[in-house]
Parts: sequence; C-alpha cells; structure tokens
Amino acid sequence: MLLELSPDQEVLREATARYLADRVPAEAVRRLRHDPAGFEADYWQGGAELGWTSLLVGEEQGGGSISGSALVDLTLVAHEFGLRAAPGPLAAANAVAAALGAAGPAHSAVLADILSGATVAAWCLGGPPPLDGLDSVGLALRVDGDDLVLDGVSRPVESAAQAGHLLVAARGDQGLTQLIVPAATPGVTVEPLRTVDLTRRFFAVRMDGVRVPRAAVVGELGAAADQIERQLQLAIVILNAETVGAMQAAFDMTVRWAFERYSFGRPLASYQALKHRFADMKTWLEGAHAVNDSAAAAVDAGSPDAGELVSAAKSFIGDYGTELLQDCVQLHGGIGVTYEHDLHLYLRRVTVNRALCGTPAEHRQRVAAVVEHLKERA
Repeated sequence: MLLELSPDQEVLREATARYLADRVPAEAVRRLRHDPAGFEADYWQGGAELGWTSLLVGEEQGGGSISGSALVDLTLVAHEFGLRAAPGPLAAANAVAAALGAAGPAHSAVLADILSGATVAAWCLGGPPPLDGLDSVGLALRVDGDDLVLDGVSRPVESAAQAGHLLVAARGDQGLTQLIVPAATPGVTVEPLRTVDLTRRFFAVRMDGVRVPRAAVVGELGAAADQIERQLQLAIVILNAETVGAMQAAFDMTVRWAFERYSFGRPLASYQALKHRFADMKTWLEGAHAVNDSAAAAVDAGSPDAGELVSAAKSFIGDYGTELLQDCVQLHGGIGVTYEHDLHLYLRRVTVNRALCGTPAEHRQRVAAVVEHLKERA
C-alpha cells in the first residue's frame, strides 16, 4: 500500500477499515463459514455506499475516483480486505463494473444496480480443466438469426449463485465477445465448487443453449480481447492488494508473538536464526507492497508495460505470499495450525488468491514472452 496517502484517500481507507472492523471481525468471518453466500446482502450494500464498487466507473455513470487514480484508490480498499480476510467479491465486482462502464450507456441499468450494491454481478471467464489456463475461455458463442447462443462451462466463478447478472466471455467465429446475461436466463445452471476460503463461494456456471439478444453484447461482437486483458489487469492488482494486506496482518501478528513468547528465559525474537527469518519475510513483504503499487499505477495510467508489471507482481506476490504465510504458521508452532487462531484465515485467503486469474508460473511465462519479444526487436 502507498506510504503517503492524500487526505481523501486516507478518509476512504479509514472508513473502510472501521466498517470492516465493525461488520466482519475474525469471529464473524468464522461464523460466515456456513452462510450460503459467504456474506450478508446489507454488508455488501453498505460497502458499496463507501465506494467499493464505483471507483473504476466514471462520474457521469454514477462512479468516480477520489484521486484521479481509480485503481490505486481501490487497492487501499483491497488492502483493508486482506488485513481482515473480509468477505465479498471485490475484484470480480469491480472488473464487471469497469467493463460495463467502458461500454457506455448500453447497460446503465445493470451498472447502476452493481454500483449501489443492490445486486452482485459475477464474472465468467475461465474454462474448466484441462483447459483452465490463464487464457482459456470455456463458453462457445454462435449467431442464430437475431439471437446469440451460448454453450459450455465457465469456472471458477465467484458468487455466481448470489449474482443477478453474469458477465460472460465467450469465443465464436468472430473472436472473443463479452455479454451481460441475467442469471435467471433459461439454460443457465450453477454448481457449487469447494474452496478453502471460509467466506468466498465459487461455482461452475453451465450454459446449455442459452439464448440472448444482440443487445446483451458488452462493447462489440468479437472485439473483447483488449477488454478482457484490461479487466484481468484490474482484477489481478485488486487480488494482489488483498494478498499483501493478508501478508502484512500475518507478519505483524507473528512478530508480536515472537516478542511475547519466551524460551529459556528469552523472547523468541531475540534468537539470531529467527531474526534472519523475519528479515527475509520483511524483504518479501516490502517487495510485494512495491511491485503491486507499481503495477496499479501503470494500469491506471494506461502504460504500455502495464501487462508486464501486472504479471511480474502476480508471480512475485503469488509465490512469496504463500511462503510468508507458511513461515508465519511454522513460527507460531502448534497454535498456528489450530482453527481458533486467526492465521489460517490469512493463509486461506492468500492460497486462493494465488490460484485466481493465472498462477505465478503462467504469469512468469507472460513476462518471459515479453522479454523474448524485446530481444527479437533489438
């Protein structure tokens, strides 16, 4: 997270922190384990009123940034989510809102509901195994007269069962297309998937001959490749900010523990071997802060190297996030693996975020492809 915030950014961060501390303390997160949605509807609407879903949308459509750098502002919210392992599809909701906002007034009614928190919109992008890599799309699109017909499976889709609308990516003869589909459309079925995160719900969305009008297209038919790349960059930066928040919370918790816990009359933190481990973790943590801040600024500015920076951030944070959390659990000893301790809430969040929107290995391949391209041009 940025070291120096503007007064408006500090207000947003503090308001989100206080709201989350009041609505979803750790004990509330544990109770939500058995909630079908993973969060309460009025909780999400309250967050929407704070700006959680509207920062990436222009003022003329009901949104607006507080600093002129909308994604940077949103990383402040996401960081607070990570600090508390808070529930809610923050990345997916904002990816959908950004897509609808960029498409102009065509879907303004749906966008208004998303911004107000009256409905949750899910983002159907990836395909099922074995074609579940970063660039896979699980849905096929064909044109049938005045209608468009969708078939296939998309997974994992966060909060699909709670969603009023689905933003669907589908591949057809024209290329990649995005459509906004009411979740209650005949032919749409939603099947739950298992996840380790207590408050997030993921699903497989199956579409069997789902028929929608051409007006459902977001943007232009067959021209969604750049849109989807942009949405991926936004979602990854938001997920990274959540992960960095979780890393920060776990690191701070572990350092406190090491100073409070004594062994042979000395605090654990005084032992040289542990000092080295803490130094390593602090280095990873500060690197994670810095690399995601750079990626967020590049995406906000539309920089040509935004994609490369986002992939570099995802690969670094994905790997070192889980390593830092595992180290924190080990340093806590046996108590670190108990359900009653809060560490597992952060470990679960970081583990799931690592797998979403491409693995670290897939993003390293993206960075390598950029390097190879530059070498060929040199």
